[in-house]
Amino acid sequence: METAKLEFQHMPDTESGCLVQVLNGKLCLETVHSFVQTMRQEQAKDLVLDMSGVSFLDSSGVGALVSCFVNRQHAGKTTALAGLTRQGSAVLQVSGVMKLIPTYPTVQEAVRSRSQSA
Repeated sequence: METAKLEFQHMPDTESGCLVQVLNGKLCLETVHSFVQTMRQEQAKDLVLDMSGVSFLDSSGVGALVSCFVNRQHAGKTTALAGLTRQGSAVLQVSGVMKLIPTYPTVQEAVRSRSQSA
């Protein structure tokens, strides 16, 4: 069985000052450690996670997203999710996380929202 992978790509939005972190791969038990480590190091005040490339999300991935959101919130930073796949959206809907973490259909809408709330 192939090992799950999750890749990260920084895409700073120079107009808004918001950082878009593009995720590609699976956010699951095998990849949550690297996700949490990467997100803990992120210093940007406003962060949008582009989830459009996340092909699979499980409960440990949901926990990692919540942990990221809560830790950043306690530090006075914002986090939003954008571009969820059907599977990711369904998992977050069932878990109730969509009521906690701001979610947007597109990265552009998430970035616009972050810059308006600043």
